[in-house]
Amino acid sequence: MPQASEIAWLIPVFPLIGAVLSGLGLISLNKEINKLREVVSISLISFVGISAVLSYKALYEQISGYSAVEKLFVWASAGDFQIPMGFILDPLGSVMLALVTTITLLVMIYSHGYMAHDKGYVRFFTYLALFSSSMLGLIISPNLLEIYVFWELVGMCSYLLVGFWYDRDGAAHAAQKAFVVNRVGDFGLLLGILGLFWATKSFDFNEIASEISHSIASNNLPPWAGLLLCFLVFLGPMAKSAQFPLHVWLPDAMEGPTPISALIHAATMVAAGVFLVARLEPLYSIFPNIQLIIALIGTITCFLGASIALTQMDLKKGLAYSTVSQLGYMMLAMGCGAPLAGIFHLITHACFKAMLFLGSGSVIHSMEEVVGHQPVLAQDMRLMGGLRKKMPITSTTFLIGCIAISGIPPLAGFWSKDEILANAFISFPIFWFIGFITAGMTAFYMFRLYFLTFEGNFRGNDKDLQNQLLSDANIVLEEENNELNHNHGAIHESPRSMTFPLIFLAVPSIFIGFLGVPWDSKFVGLLNPSEALLMAQSFELNEFLPLAICSVLVSSAGISVAFFAYYLNKIDLNQLFASKFPSLNKFLVNKWYLDIINEKIFVKGSRRLAKEVLEVDSKVVDGVVNLTGLVTLGSGEGLKYFETGRAQFYALIVFGGVLLLVAIFGLQS
Repeated sequence: MPQASEIAWLIPVFPLIGAVLSGLGLISLNKEINKLREVVSISLISFVGISAVLSYKALYEQISGYSAVEKLFVWASAGDFQIPMGFILDPLGSVMLALVTTITLLVMIYSHGYMAHDKGYVRFFTYLALFSSSMLGLIISPNLLEIYVFWELVGMCSYLLVGFWYDRDGAAHAAQKAFVVNRVGDFGLLLGILGLFWATKSFDFNEIASEISHSIASNNLPPWAGLLLCFLVFLGPMAKSAQFPLHVWLPDAMEGPTPISALIHAATMVAAGVFLVARLEPLYSIFPNIQLIIALIGTITCFLGASIALTQMDLKKGLAYSTVSQLGYMMLAMGCGAPLAGIFHLITHACFKAMLFLGSGSVIHSMEEVVGHQPVLAQDMRLMGGLRKKMPITSTTFLIGCIAISGIPPLAGFWSKDEILANAFISFPIFWFIGFITAGMTAFYMFRLYFLTFEGNFRGNDKDLQNQLLSDANIVLEEENNELNHNHGAIHESPRSMTFPLIFLAVPSIFIGFLGVPWDSKFVGLLNPSEALLMAQSFELNEFLPLAICSVLVSSAGISVAFFAYYLNKIDLNQLFASKFPSLNKFLVNKWYLDIINEKIFVKGSRRLAKEVLEVDSKVVDGVVNLTGLVTLGSGEGLKYFETGRAQFYALIVFGGVLLLVAIFGLQS
């Protein structure tokens, strides 16, 4: 039997086969395929399961000391010019493959219960399989060109999934926004890739880095040109991983089904940007300025996401801005020259954030039984409360996720976030301080989410509050379809297909952090043994403890404020903060006005431009074409009367022409 590393190309192929078969079935035998929905979903889950097994085996081989595998073939050639394609499997790739297949598999199992009654059930699973195949292909890509192909496929699939409920205006607009914003980043990425190829004649990660270094050393390439190319490439990860100012698409992506939110925000699309920056670390390490830019953008992003999350009342939106903040931490690590710390946080974050999103989906699924399917009602925490007793599994796993993301030891988030802050403290102390403050904000808003959702009294039956929320959102329900007038069910725990992934993800959320303890990091030892040895040798307990204690204290302070404000109700934050600082509160509620700016300048501006271009097309271009056609038609109609077939008529025309010429020349003389 061949090694899994040798046949790693099959890992993205299996989900692709399932997606193609299901897609062809939907096109040709739509009704029959939809009737076999469970058969289709189980088949697609099985295909992803096979990929997961191969991924685990490949990871085991890398852990056991197998060397990295790279297999290439010539995809296109012209003379000496060749474009290689193939796959590469190294420790980083094997870890990412195992992560993506695991999260995807759990999300698909969860979706079996969550999407059970959706008419687009089969289409949803088809999109999921295609999405996972694209992400897996991106991970094993051996060069920038192949990565770009799968990069665009991931973007296309995200558009399909975010806009899955395309009959909802919010989902359609969110899908368009995600697509357009990512096109901005992808255009920069494409220019950067082409520029790097022009400078190095290669798409290979390591070759690009060595050639750029050599070209700058030999004065064949100006340093500013290399810096510009690196920044252009970074625009792609900026958009994909939702970094300021290209983060605006990610919160709106919550309009898609909750399982998609878990998949996109945990281990697939947003992880692609961080993964690419890690792959290009040899290139970025050449330019300290670009690392500073990455660290700065990451710091701004982590603080921005956390500050906006402080005021969010929509459960999924709060988690979305939390994801933006945590992605900022990962980019901060990349800018500090610590890509392994960033990747480690990506892995730990994937576990507890997927669990949190799936937990929110479980809550929303239950809330819909009481308040109806209107997202404004089902996702607003002001209508929740007291769910812990009714949903013990969901509440317990959600609490574990909150503790983990808050950075409380010994859960996973503490070890990965502390490693990032330690590197920031060494490289950019000011960025460390901002990240440190953000850690306290994170703990506060996450436990704010928990207390508002699961503790206190249930507020979902408050009709006045429901009407107020609908009024604030400018939503008017038709009388015949007014869900507020209907009697709904009661809050209850989700089915096993939805609670199983929560329980499964709770385990790594608690324990996986121990793989990255700084004095004996098994994770770093797998990806870079020499760096792990250096970390162990340079580890000083008296240096580790002060930073770790400070981090825990600021997180504990955030949790304490949330506890007194939302559990004991001893602190009124509206009076303490909102009333005293109304401008700042409005600034945060309006999300730094970035969405408004984006809407007015870019969205409306682009639509206005498109309208003007359309006017030019219809009036000028179409006018010229139509006039030409009209002249041709008229001349043709006129000439047909001269084509009589009579010699006498033709002679008369010639005679008339001669007389006309004689008259013209006579007048001139």
